[in-house]
Order: sequence, then structure tokens, then C-alpha cells
Amino acid sequence: MSTTIAVPAARKLPARSKLAFGFGSIAYGIKDNGFATFLLLYYNQVIGLSAGAVGIAIMMAMVIESFVDPAVGFLSDHTRSKWGRRHPWMYGSAIPVAIGWLLLWNPPSGWSQTALLFYLFGSALLVRIALSTFEIPAAALGPELSSDYDERTRIFSYRYLFGWVGGLGMLSLAYAVFLVPDATHAVGLQNGPGYGRMALLGAILMVVSILVSAAGLHPEIKHLPKLAESDETVSDHFAAFRQTVANKGFMVLMIAGLCAYTAQGISFALSNYMYQYVWMMQGSDYQWLSLSLLIGVVVAFFITPRLTRVGDKGRVGMLLSAGNAMLVVSPYILRLMGVFPAPESPLALPLLLVIFGANTTCGVGAFILGASMLSDVVEESEMRTGRRSEGVFFAGSFFVQKMVGGLGIFMAGVILAIAQFPASAKPGQVPLATVDRLTLIFIVLLLLFYGLAAFVYSRFPFGRAEHQARLARMGATTGG
Repeated sequence: MSTTIAVPAARKLPARSKLAFGFGSIAYGIKDNGFATFLLLYYNQVIGLSAGAVGIAIMMAMVIESFVDPAVGFLSDHTRSKWGRRHPWMYGSAIPVAIGWLLLWNPPSGWSQTALLFYLFGSALLVRIALSTFEIPAAALGPELSSDYDERTRIFSYRYLFGWVGGLGMLSLAYAVFLVPDATHAVGLQNGPGYGRMALLGAILMVVSILVSAAGLHPEIKHLPKLAESDETVSDHFAAFRQTVANKGFMVLMIAGLCAYTAQGISFALSNYMYQYVWMMQGSDYQWLSLSLLIGVVVAFFITPRLTRVGDKGRVGMLLSAGNAMLVVSPYILRLMGVFPAPESPLALPLLLVIFGANTTCGVGAFILGASMLSDVVEESEMRTGRRSEGVFFAGSFFVQKMVGGLGIFMAGVILAIAQFPASAKPGQVPLATVDRLTLIFIVLLLLFYGLAAFVYSRFPFGRAEHQARLARMGATTGG
């Protein structure tokens, strides 16, 4: 084995470092919540563009961005500075992210529909690329901070906790403060000026979370693996890229991610439609919903690292994904069967909240384990290729996430078109046949994609024993 190989110590991180690692994902959570939950609805129901056309514009921005991610991973892996490989990118991303976010939610008035679609595409692409220059280097720090099998799960549990807190926090504020009915907007989610005010707060929080995270992780730079200067060119990189990603563990995780993120993209993009038009939620119902989802995330934060003590990550990920699939569709199936309480029943909301909270626990737990398993793949690849390529692997993960996330939003637009769902619709005034058509398509697609994710997770090729044996073989060059 080459003596140039460097492996991080199997160490327990101080709490402040784990908090800082997680805190930066608030920005990602705000962005994801906006894109997945409100962007399609805003440009469709408020701006008045076709849902299908909006879905295509968002998907194209996400697809193009996803091809930028491998370049970001390469540049991050090959950056050498007194601040390490990741921090220059993390610090530099903050202001461009805020500018892009403000532009996205403040489209110009008086433009044609075609011009607005191009504006949506351009501003969406700007904010997503800017955030990628933070999120990919920041996530790639995860496997560098520790090589401990369980500590990696704990590290990424912080990242998912804060990401969801950021997203759910903005979701709660949207429903309670920004997107509320007023004298000119009978439906709160069609309150156009509220989206602009929400974007301003989001931009401020994104800048703060990025800078605080980068500064909080700055003391960890001295503990990261010390790598020699690289003279690898971009062409050399792409020549070696195939060797790096030709890794069974990586491919399993990418296929599982492809399925899971497609399902999540569909679910998130349609969530406000389902809440309003299937369950007739309004007012304080959304605050209770945000609380139940947050409880689900907190439960996942505490139990996921403990679950890996009794089973390998792949098997636990499979079980959590299967539970996610069944829980997310169960109230809709029961409603179509006529056995779920009607929306006006006092039992309906509490039962929905319990199911949605449990579903969130399973879904977030599965994603935490996916990131932890991807970190373990880094050393397997390093043994095979002699290169540490955290940036490449996490860029690959984000590539899949964004490609299929865009596909999920596009599919949501297509689903609305197939269901013949009207624009500017009022809750309670959409034909029941339309709502049922939307519900049935939603059930079939989520069961299919989440179920496939569960199956693929079960094929992950190694667990704790193999990882520990690999670290022992590489232990002579493990850094502190």
C-alpha cells in the first residue's frame, strides 16, 4: 500500500464541532424546503404559469446544476490552502447564495410567461450552484473528521437534524407569518408579497448558517488528513473518475438515492396540494404539522446512531426505507378505502400527525445512514485507488439527488396535469374525482420508488466488520 495514503483518526469529535458541522445545513434545508414545497406552487398558483412548464424549468435548472457538482467536487478535492481543501469554498459561497435566493422569489412584473420561465430557470440555477459550492465541500468534511463507524452516523445525524430544522422552521413561519390570508388574498398560500418577505429572512439565515458553520469548523482543519500537493489536471481527473466511482458500495447508494429522492421530490412538490385539497388543512393545522415533522426528525437524530449498534447500516437502512414507504401512503390508501376519518373529524388531524411524524423518522433515518455509508466507501476506494476522493463521492451523491429531485418536481407537474388539477384552485371546490385521481397516482409512485430504495439498500456490500478490518490494514498511516 502506498505510504501517501492518509486516513483520519477514528476519533470522537467535540460537541461544538458536530454542532458546527450540522449548523451549516440550515441553509440547505431552507433551500430544499423552498424548492420542494413552495416553488412549483408559487409560480403556478401565484404567478399563474403552467404547472407543467414550471416543473420543466425547475427540472432543467437542477439537471444543469447537477453536472456542475462533479467539477465542484474535483476543485474542492484539489484545493490546497492554509485553510485546507474545503473552507475557502465554504466561506466564499455565502453572499452568492443570498443574492440568488432573493432573485428567485422576486420575479419582475409585466414580463411574458416565456420570459418569466427563463427568469425562473436562471435564478434557480444561480442559487443552486452557489449553494453547491458550500454544501459539497462541507459534506465532504464528514468522512475527514473521523473514520469511526458509529461516529460518522452521529456526525451526519447532526447535519440532517439542522437541515430539517432549517426547512421546517421556514415552513412553520411560512404558514404562521408570511403566507396567511389578508384583505386581498383569501388563500394564504396565494399571498404573493409574503413570499418576498419570506425570501429576505431566508437569505439572511442562509448567510449566517454558512459563515457560522465554516468558522465553527475552522479549528478542525489541523486534524484533517494531510495530503500532498496534486498535479492532477482536469483531464487526468476525469480519466481516473471512472475508476473511483466503479465501486459497488457507491453504485448501490446512488441507485438507492435515485429511487428515494425521486419519491421525495414527488412527495414534497405535491405536499401542499395534498394538505389543502385532500386533508383540508388550514390555519393552525400547519403549525401542528410542522411540530409533528420536527418531532419525527428529532427522534431520527437520537435513534439512528443507536440502530447501527444492533445491525449493519445497509440492513437498517432497508428497514427504515420500507417503513417510510408504508407510512407515507397509508392515510391516502385508507382514505380511498373509506376507513380513514373524514377531514372534519376531530380524529383526522391527530392521526395524520402521528403517521407523518413516524414517516419522517423513518425517511430521515434512512438518509442519515446513506450519508454515513457513503463516508465508509471513501476508505474502501482509497485502498483500491490510492486516492482520497470525498469531494468526488459527495458530488456524485448530490448529482443523483439533484437530477432525480428535479425529475420528482417535473413529475409532480405532470401528475397535476394528468389529474387535470385547476390553477388558482380553492380548497373544497376541486372535483372529488380530480382529488382521487391525484391521490391514486401519488400512492402508486411513492410505493414504487420508496420500495425500490429499500430493496437496493439491502444490497450494500459491507458493514461494521469489513470497515474495521479495512481501517486496521490502513492504520499504520492513520493521521491524528
